[in-house]
Amino acid sequence: MSTRTRIGHGLAKGLGIKLNYRNEVGSTPVTRGESTFSIDTADTYVESEPTAAEWLDSVTPSRRDAWNYAKSLFPFVHWLPFYNVQWLTGDLVAGITIGAVVVPQGMAYAKLAELPVQFGLYSSFMGVLIYWFFATSKDITIGPVAVMSTITGNVVLQVQAVRPDIPGHVVASALAVIAGGIVCFLGLARLGWLVDFISLASISAFMTGSALNIGVGQVPTLMGITGFSTRAPTYMVVINTLKNLGDTQLDAAMGLTALTMLYLIRWTFNFLARRQPQRKKLWFFCNTLRTVFVLLLYTLISWLATRHTPKTTKTPKTAFKILGYVPRGFQNAGVPVINKDVVSLFASELPSSVIVLLIEHISIAKSFGRINNYTINPSQEMIAIGVSNLLGPFLGGYPSTGSFSRTAIKAKAGVRTPLAGLITAIVVLIAIYGLPSVFYYIPSASLSAVIIHAVGDLITPPNTVYQFWKISPLEVIVFFAGVIVTVFSSIDYGIYTTVCMSLALFLFRAFKAQGRFLGRLAVHSVVGDHVIDGGDAKMGSEATPANDPDKSKRNIFLPIDHEDGSNPHLHVQHPYPGIFMYRFSEGYNYPNAGHYLDYMVQEVMRTCKRTNPVSFPRLGDRPWNDPGASRKEAVDIVDNRPTLKAIILDFSSVNNVDITSVQNLIDVRNQLDRYTAPERVQWHLACINNRWTKRALASAGFGYPTPDDDAGGFRRWKPIFSVSEIGGADSAAAAAEDELRRRQSKAQQPQPDLESAQPEIDSLQGSSQHSLDKQLNASGAYAKTGGADARVAVVQGLNRPFFHIDLTSALQSAIASSELHDLHYRGKLKEASSVDKRSD
Repeated sequence: MSTRTRIGHGLAKGLGIKLNYRNEVGSTPVTRGESTFSIDTADTYVESEPTAAEWLDSVTPSRRDAWNYAKSLFPFVHWLPFYNVQWLTGDLVAGITIGAVVVPQGMAYAKLAELPVQFGLYSSFMGVLIYWFFATSKDITIGPVAVMSTITGNVVLQVQAVRPDIPGHVVASALAVIAGGIVCFLGLARLGWLVDFISLASISAFMTGSALNIGVGQVPTLMGITGFSTRAPTYMVVINTLKNLGDTQLDAAMGLTALTMLYLIRWTFNFLARRQPQRKKLWFFCNTLRTVFVLLLYTLISWLATRHTPKTTKTPKTAFKILGYVPRGFQNAGVPVINKDVVSLFASELPSSVIVLLIEHISIAKSFGRINNYTINPSQEMIAIGVSNLLGPFLGGYPSTGSFSRTAIKAKAGVRTPLAGLITAIVVLIAIYGLPSVFYYIPSASLSAVIIHAVGDLITPPNTVYQFWKISPLEVIVFFAGVIVTVFSSIDYGIYTTVCMSLALFLFRAFKAQGRFLGRLAVHSVVGDHVIDGGDAKMGSEATPANDPDKSKRNIFLPIDHEDGSNPHLHVQHPYPGIFMYRFSEGYNYPNAGHYLDYMVQEVMRTCKRTNPVSFPRLGDRPWNDPGASRKEAVDIVDNRPTLKAIILDFSSVNNVDITSVQNLIDVRNQLDRYTAPERVQWHLACINNRWTKRALASAGFGYPTPDDDAGGFRRWKPIFSVSEIGGADSAAAAAEDELRRRQSKAQQPQPDLESAQPEIDSLQGSSQHSLDKQLNASGAYAKTGGADARVAVVQGLNRPFFHIDLTSALQSAIASSELHDLHYRGKLKEASSVDKRSD
């Protein structure tokens, strides 16, 4: 024993810590001289417990891990050296296409953010310029989006209501830096998994409610109606719009017709794409340019109608509203103003801003990654969003994230790499410096039409909601709750509602997880109308039940109550009187441990009788909750229920356990031992997938027979272990050798002519196959079990005989030990009876 071990044992003794408090197999005498490890032909294997030092070593990053982490921060180093002309062609087409879309959308969304239109261009430029450095998605386009712009606009109005001296773009830039910093930190800490807490129902509700909120809020501008706030709850905007419908201005002509034209062009090109599949690509590109075409057309109409009106840097007085003066270049470039006064004014809006930045971008990136067969790194995407929002405000940008509509267009345009964002940045830069004079004449109503047309695609269609209902009706309630709260309150509260309801639903399912009692059922495999059975001779040279048990009659385990949807006409019952198989359905931890075990104990006590019915000789000795029969019940009732012998727990869905859940198991074990006194219930645990779970359960006394208190050791039991061959016929080496020999045999065969092909095949399945099988079976790799080259080894550790690899071995062990105990008990009764006779 080392000095460190001695010191540790000395400290443990001084503190009263019992290091060897467990009665493991081999630590106490076994009654009647049975051998605990009674496997004559198996190699010995004792499973070691995991240690804290081992865990620390597994989670502590090495130098190689640190280097890989550093490289993962810049994903472009993995693909940029392989860049080629073909990739460049696809990126040029996609980049120019997105540039033509993002320019009008960016200006429109800037109006949602309560900012001049040039800030939308600044955000568009910085988003696509920076993203490709950190991107793990080739399809995503970062820039202004409708929902984030709306939230930014709400923040700007909220701050300016208190501090009107702070310009709107200063507030928006500060919001971008703070929210971007938070998201970037989450990404650097590799906390991308946090986004998985937000369910698809929550995202769909958020997108649908936001689309309704934004679309309805743009209707007054579309119609030229003023006099009320379009930032009010959606239902109020609808009411006020209807009240003031008589005040519609000439803007409606520029807005309604533009909106109609956008939908008409899309329908026309979609129809042409279906009718002419050979020109589908052409019609797709024409369709993507509809926004540019409509805005240019109505800008031309606006110029013709207002060309005689003098240009001014203020709001021009025209028959319908136009954008007016747009400065050329980056006029608002500079260091963002970040101070306590500004940040404190919008701190309450930061949670919703961060959530919107994350869920819209990550959900879009994951979706298109699955569609185009690549995997994104959510944590790295967080870094990309964060850096884009940290650097964007230096050129005047406001919060931006991934856009669904532009991402879909980019994917269909044939983008090949994230470098397409650089092409888009060049297009936006040209617009910033070359087109401000054109932007002057864009009608505001036409921009509202562009916004309504864009957010219309974010509304979840009824068919999708119906599919949600078929999959999970409870989540549809979450969906509608989020939409309703958004419509009658705000986007922020809608987000919080759906996230909280989804979390509550998750916790409810975790706390109220329902365990299942399993029964055994014998099944056969069927091919067509033919049952594959043990005596099937038609299988020829294929695997037969003799060497492939999965194709013969076999036992499966189904819930006794048929709550899994299995055929209720099949009779599934407990596998053996007094032996129960219980499956945890959704993990086993402190929230659901009590619920699981209460149901199990209730069912066990209902099904089994007390082992010693006279354990309470006097009526007053019985517990208050089990008073038994009354004094008036003089007739003895014969109880034909079995006594409890063993419980088999299926841990296949359990990954980790905790102190509370294990303590609950200990309490139930003690409770059932009192119910079966003077006998002990044996606990068999199957399908444990985690070494730490095994350590925790073994520390609580599970994994080996329950010792008898009086005897000071274990009662009679029969160990049954699962074993497998090492180097035998079922090993991987044998399979590889089999494949090699078959190939060599096939290569050595003469090539038959076409006329004799069928007889050759028939002969191969006949006598030739028989001789080939003889040769293969004679090889070293195919020696029978116990041969010279084959060794048998146990799968699980011998020191945990009641930890089983599957339910079948657990059941075999439980039945064998129970039968052995019953045999021993009958022998003792017979011996006692003979003693009584001799005494008489």
